[in-house]
Amino acid sequence: MIDRIKTLLQEVEELKVANADELEALRIKYLSKKGEISRLMNDFRNVASEHKKEVGQHLNLLKEKAQQKINELRDNFSGEDVSSDDLDLTRTPYPITLGTRHPLSIVKKEICDIFGRLGFNIAEGPEIEDDWHVFSSLNFAEDHPARDMQDTFFISHDPTVILRTHTSSVQTRVMEKQQPPIRIICPGRVYRNEAISYRAHCFFHQVEALYVDKNVSFADLKQVLLFFAKEMFGTDTRIRLRPSYFPFTEPSAEMDISCNLCGGKGCAFCKHTGWVEILGCGMVHPNVLDNCGIDSKIYSGYALGMGIERITNLKYRVNDLRLFSENDIRFLREFESAN
Repeated sequence: MIDRIKTLLQEVEELKVANADELEALRIKYLSKKGEISRLMNDFRNVASEHKKEVGQHLNLLKEKAQQKINELRDNFSGEDVSSDDLDLTRTPYPITLGTRHPLSIVKKEICDIFGRLGFNIAEGPEIEDDWHVFSSLNFAEDHPARDMQDTFFISHDPTVILRTHTSSVQTRVMEKQQPPIRIICPGRVYRNEAISYRAHCFFHQVEALYVDKNVSFADLKQVLLFFAKEMFGTDTRIRLRPSYFPFTEPSAEMDISCNLCGGKGCAFCKHTGWVEILGCGMVHPNVLDNCGIDSKIYSGYALGMGIERITNLKYRVNDLRLFSENDIRFLREFESAN
């Protein structure tokens, strides 16, 4: 084996290259994981114990010399062949156009940051879901309209395999695997079978929040909502809660914020009411907790959900939802300063 090492050492010392391609070929031949030196390293285990020290010294010397030779050859020609008849060194360089994050990504990050400061962790789940996690576990009745073809995309002959219509499915998956306390937010894309227009799309983005623990009350939910509204839209923002209905919360409410255009005085944007709806919320229905293996007699919780497009519209006055998915570079460049 020592003879083989000496032969390779002599080859390494005599190496010459003319360009980068030849150098890379030599590096692969001698120093790659399947190269000559690596094969010798593998054969080293078969060397007799009394010869290991001597063979090891020669092997280490070979590896060191090969690396030095490759580096030396690289330094020798690294500055060559730079000039070219087609290269004008006096020409003004092209400006590098910097990209920008998508407005939905900007707003989603801001929402996640606000809830992150309250101790919420991000949870994610699959977009291709089953009926249990999207509907049944969330207390939807068998004849609920949301199960119809008009609202839900079914992606196979099996009616239980669907595209999720909300990110509440992530909440149920977490509750099935984890006992309280649970404090999560679930951002993601959702799908509904709707006609595409300036105010609706067949896919959009949501952020939902869930908090489950002992003695969680509606007052806790209201405080979180007020904090979020002031952080997102300004310290002068006011909120109001209106009674509503959702299968998975009881009691349920929809939250409005004071119009951030007119300050609540009334304008065309808020239809002269002074208020703009931004999200739905409520206390987690006991049936949902029990369906997910959490004792509703011990624990309670609240949940809330909002459309990221809706929040983005309010912050940046984007009145056509289709702009978010058309990839018009002129539209995206308007958000460069928001990064």
